[in-house]
Amino acid sequence: MIEEFENPNDFEKNSREDVFSQVVKAGKRTYFFDVKATRNNEFYLTITESKKRMGRDGKMFYEKHKIFLYKEDFEKFTEGLNSVMDFIRANQEIVSRDDRVEATEMAESEKEFSTIDFDDLGQ
Repeated sequence: MIEEFENPNDFEKNSREDVFSQVVKAGKRTYFFDVKATRNNEFYLTITESKKRMGRDGKMFYEKHKIFLYKEDFEKFTEGLNSVMDFIRANQEIVSRDDRVEATEMAESEKEFSTIDFDDLGQ
């Protein structure tokens, strides 16, 4: 939610809180896209990945990884992300098809081997 501030001081007081947030749940991970503001009222983006994990003591905890993205980097970041996503979309089917062919070829080659009875090795 975007909040409006009549007094610039109100914005400054609230700058430690998120200006806008978007949550994306994706399987076992949750992504948080949070717009925040610097002391100079410049917006920036934090992207947080959160994964639920089991600790050694058996208690659940959340492992978090955070990226800070400032507006001067938005264009380059977006270009890089789009480039990588385009590559994946264009090549994923080829790689998946090649993996299926390789798995089939391995299964066929395994049929050529005879069964070994390890009990016969001791005699």
